[in-house]
Amino acid sequence: MPYIRIIDEAEATGELKEAYDTIAKTRGKVANIMKIHSLNPQAMLQHLELYKTLLFGRSGLKRAERELIATIVSSINGCDYCTHHHAEALRAYWKDEERVDSIINIEPEKANLSERELAMVDYARRLTEQPTEMTESHAQRLRDAGLSDRDILDVNLITSYFNFVNRVAEGLGVPYSEEEMKGYRY
Repeated sequence: MPYIRIIDEAEATGELKEAYDTIAKTRGKVANIMKIHSLNPQAMLQHLELYKTLLFGRSGLKRAERELIATIVSSINGCDYCTHHHAEALRAYWKDEERVDSIINIEPEKANLSERELAMVDYARRLTEQPTEMTESHAQRLRDAGLSDRDILDVNLITSYFNFVNRVAEGLGVPYSEEEMKGYRY
């Protein structure tokens, strides 16, 4: 049960109805993380644009790599909603339940990750757990694993975005269920 009032899709009018319609057309349905913004449709749409840019926009990162970052950051933060939502997407790409479970359980060493993936996970983990201890050496490790500076920026932005959205979900009690996790376009 969310901690604030949510205007359901069936009750939405005007700007909110338009926002819900836009999201449903883009993603296949409206996620609870978007519905939590129902009292501020403009923030909802801006949130959606940032999400689409980071997770679906042009990048040197593969979609599965972006979902890997989303899942590990959300798992570290203990955000069940985002962990399960993005683990579902990661399953769609990896098609390997054990690998995904290793990420959910924050055991990336068991996930048979490439050097590139491991470098991204290590960066995301450090930025999430110890942001004030980040140094240029952490970016260099990503370079050494073959990432460009643009790729490094994208890893940072995705990590930072999920730290933000995890706090929205946890701070406002965004509910999740197995049913709510399914039916999205990846």
